[in-house]
Formats: sequence, C-alpha cells, structure tokens
Amino acid sequence: MKSLGIEKIPTEGCGDYYGHAGIMERRFSPYSDNGGSVVGIAGEDYALIASDTRLSGNGYSIFSREQPKLFKLSDKTVLGSTGCWCDILTFTKVAEMRMKSYRHTHNKDMGTKAVAQMTATMLYHKRFFPYYVSNILAGLDDEGKGVLYSYDPVGHAERNMYRAGGSSCTLLQPLLDNQVGLKNMQGVEKTAIPLDKAMNIIHDVFVSAAEREIHTG
Repeated sequence: MKSLGIEKIPTEGCGDYYGHAGIMERRFSPYSDNGGSVVGIAGEDYALIASDTRLSGNGYSIFSREQPKLFKLSDKTVLGSTGCWCDILTFTKVAEMRMKSYRHTHNKDMGTKAVAQMTATMLYHKRFFPYYVSNILAGLDDEGKGVLYSYDPVGHAERNMYRAGGSSCTLLQPLLDNQVGLKNMQGVEKTAIPLDKAMNIIHDVFVSAAEREIHTG
C-alpha cells in the first residue's frame, strides 16, 4: 500500500511488502573453489612436491587442463597452492614481492625456514578475511635435508615429512599414511624412502585420486 507516494512498511509478516510472492533471499560469496590437489614428500636429501593441472569451475566445468599449482619461490623452496585461484595468484605475488625485497635488503635469498614463517605470517595477517587457499611448502633446510610445511587458511603451520592437500586430500592422505608413513602395517622396517620410490608413490596416488575426484586431473 502506498500513501502520498510513501511505501508502507510491513508490520505483520512480509505479504504486503513482497506482494504475496514469498520471501526471496540473495546470497553472494567472494570465494570460489577451483579445486586441485598437491602432494609432497620430504626425504633425507630431497623434497618432492607435485600437483595436478586441472583448473575447475563450479560443478563439472573445467577452465583449463594445463594449469599447475606450483610456484617456485627460490632455488630451494617451492610452494603448492590449491583453492580459490584468484586468492592463489594474489598470495603468490605478494610472497614473491616480499622475497625480492628481502633479497635486495640482505643480498641473499631467504631460507626455507624463513619462507615458512613468512607464509604463516602472511596468512595470519588476513585472518579476518582469509585467503581461500590450501598451502604446502617444500624445500631444503640449511643442512640440505628435505622439509615440508602445511598450512590452514589462517596461518597455522605444521612441519611434516609427507602431506597432501586440496580437493582430493581425503583420498590422497590415507594412501600416503600407508605407503610412506607405514601406518597400520606390521613387521615392516621403517627406512628412508629413496627419491625414485617417492616419485612412483606420488604418481600412483594421483592416478588413484583422478579416477575418483572430478576436480583433480
């Protein structure tokens, strides 16, 4: 009802305001999950990280089949990121800018441990509107040993020897627990995994995930 050009504010229900058409709710999300998976294994003298190359959209749509999720931050450090692609690009550009500033200021490259701390700080800085990304950082420490760091979206970091992340994490991680961590296995001697075996394991777990998860391929 309108009187003198002024619309009446409904007081009982919303029938008058919406013309008896029912309440309609509009939703908007600034995030989009573009899928992807990352797997990392750290050894005595190596750090191995791999990703798929499928960039997915909503539902079954595929934006690209040739988009890796790995970003080289230094000669000893590589970052694997999955999730919202625009957030991934923003985060990696800021990280590269900070590493370049460090290189010009100190006349040396940032070590893997320092990059891991910087990554956690950058994620925590955006904790109230976080980057919608899943990060795994792989590299060599000051002693030449392989290290892996995994992160949640607000900066909590955990050092691991093997880790999976991304849309097929629930499929990849149990296989790594069994084949690399040797969990739920009896009578097996835990020894260091050579590089060629680690490569074969990552290949096999990605094949297994790509057959079962539409956002990995």
